[in-house]
Amino acid sequence: MNEVPAGWNQTTLGDLGRYLNGRCFKKTEWSTEGRPIIRIQNLTGSSSSFNYFEGELEDRYVVRPGDLLVSWAATLGAYFWSGPEAVLNQHIFKVESNIDDVFHKYLLDHKLNELMRQTHGSGMVHITRGRFDSVPVAVPPLPEQRRIVGILESYLSRLDAADSYLQRAAHREAVLRPRLLAAALERVETVSQPLASLLQSGLANGRSVPTRAGGFPVLRLTALQDGRVDLSERKEGAWSRSEASRYLVEKGDFLIARGNGSLRLVGLGGLVADVSDPVAYPDTLIRARPDNKSLNPEYLALVWNSPVVRKQIEPRARTTAGIYKVNQKDLGAVMIPVPSLSDQAALVDRITSFQDGLASASASRIRTASQVAALRKSLLTAAFSGRLTCSNLISTEEELANVH
Repeated sequence: MNEVPAGWNQTTLGDLGRYLNGRCFKKTEWSTEGRPIIRIQNLTGSSSSFNYFEGELEDRYVVRPGDLLVSWAATLGAYFWSGPEAVLNQHIFKVESNIDDVFHKYLLDHKLNELMRQTHGSGMVHITRGRFDSVPVAVPPLPEQRRIVGILESYLSRLDAADSYLQRAAHREAVLRPRLLAAALERVETVSQPLASLLQSGLANGRSVPTRAGGFPVLRLTALQDGRVDLSERKEGAWSRSEASRYLVEKGDFLIARGNGSLRLVGLGGLVADVSDPVAYPDTLIRARPDNKSLNPEYLALVWNSPVVRKQIEPRARTTAGIYKVNQKDLGAVMIPVPSLSDQAALVDRITSFQDGLASASASRIRTASQVAALRKSLLTAAFSGRLTCSNLISTEEELANVH
């Protein structure tokens, strides 16, 4: 732990208050009436639905508006309860604080974020009571706690507003993308045709190939990325060049995922935009080679992963041992709205231009979100290390002004 500022007290999270764990409610105790049972998803906002409990409980399990709660499993975070009187589920602490409760809340957020970064990549986040209690902290006198809270409330509310704006922008992007093609297709005349009738020689399954060092390269399923095929996503297969010759991909080929553990991903496709060196495709992929006299490969890449096609593929998928699969016959029967070749080319140009604009906006949004997260972290770090000075706040103001 860093040096403790003058006048501050070095202690641990466990000594800042009394942390009362929630109760394990059995399904047989759930009801449709009574007091709501607060689960972690009710704190994080991932669910607004509640189970209820009828009956009396010890006061330690009862939560009232304004109580400070801490989620310590799956999702780490501190929250003030704003709902009605409720009862507390396990894996959540109710806090009886010995310090300013708002200061306590921000301090918990800061330290829990540190714990999450330490456990990144280790699966579900879960901290033991002993580890939680022993986290070292420095706490100033009560007047300084309240001064820090006043500053944090002002600056963090502005960062919260920025986060909210960025989330709305991300939602608008997600809604707009699938609507671009539908809106463009409404302006041209189309004829619906089955995919199989628009290909040079029908659909073709790949071949199962074990991995072998030094063997001929074969694509992985992960090569399908955002409607394109990333040819660098490959492995070395246990076959020769002559054995792989039937399965070599060419520029303009369209590859489709035969199966996936997620229904949302099965049947997704990607275009081979170019081929710099030979590579084959495996049995996890199906190849569609568009007939250039009727189907522009770039247009197929746009329309295939759109709602107009997805709503046909997902009902056709069959599941075996948790894997969703589609076959050649079902894929070949998928109806494609086909404009004239000139309209296809114009649609590709128009939508690509729109998507480039969205990509640029998305990149800018991601950079701004990173700025906001870094500023939040530096502000909290300064607050809980005794460095929330005038010069520090001036720097924060300048950084806030540059958030765009």
